[in-house]
Amino acid sequence: MGKVNILFVGDVFGRTGRETLSEILPGLLSEYKIDYCIVNGENASHGRGLSMQCADELFMAGADCITMGNHTWDNNDIYQYIDDYAVIRPANFAKDLPGRGSLLLEGGPCPIGVISLQGRVYMDPCDNPFEVAYEEVSKLRSSTSVILLDFHAEATAEKTALGYYLDGLVTAIVGTHTHVQTADEQILQGGTAYISDVGMTGPHNGVIGMDRGAVVNKFVRCVPQKFKPAEGCGKLHAVFIEADTETGRAQTIKRISIAL
Repeated sequence: MGKVNILFVGDVFGRTGRETLSEILPGLLSEYKIDYCIVNGENASHGRGLSMQCADELFMAGADCITMGNHTWDNNDIYQYIDDYAVIRPANFAKDLPGRGSLLLEGGPCPIGVISLQGRVYMDPCDNPFEVAYEEVSKLRSSTSVILLDFHAEATAEKTALGYYLDGLVTAIVGTHTHVQTADEQILQGGTAYISDVGMTGPHNGVIGMDRGAVVNKFVRCVPQKFKPAEGCGKLHAVFIEADTETGRAQTIKRISIAL
């Protein structure tokens, strides 16, 4: 029985997130003997979007693939490179938009498929993630049995439902978007590793990455505020997943939280 080791890093937020990733990730890749590293980078540039320069920083730190989410288009740079880089945006966005919603990574013990999807509950309009998920999984399974899905969604119920819907069809479903790491990592009955939210790699002394002063003022005074990324207190959130290369079933899922 062969195995493949995958590391998924939660939303990288701003400069602090990029610096934290660069400091901590190389050691994790070595410690866990990682074959593939996937990073959610939709907030890597000042907390909004992903510039080409910041994408290059994430790849230099050790990412093999970058997934996005509802902030995919917040930095205009992405239109220049999304079709050429190993960067994927939610597959259930409008079909005529640039980029792709899944890709096949090669070079490890076996190829692995990576899918990005966005939820619909409390999120911007998009196509049905359940229907699109099944389509993307069907395409990738002709090339590999090891498939990881980043479900960028707000509602835990929607994430959990997708987990049961795809149990046994994908290796792992990892939730992103809330920037708060959940403690519900598990392997479902069909062999799919699941966690509602991997968390955030970035400043943890603000409000989900933003400077807390402006956010608190918005809630207290109910007037618009200009948000800026928080600084300092960098922490990396990730999950380690070990899977069988033949069946695609997850053998291990481990939650990781490391502060600088």
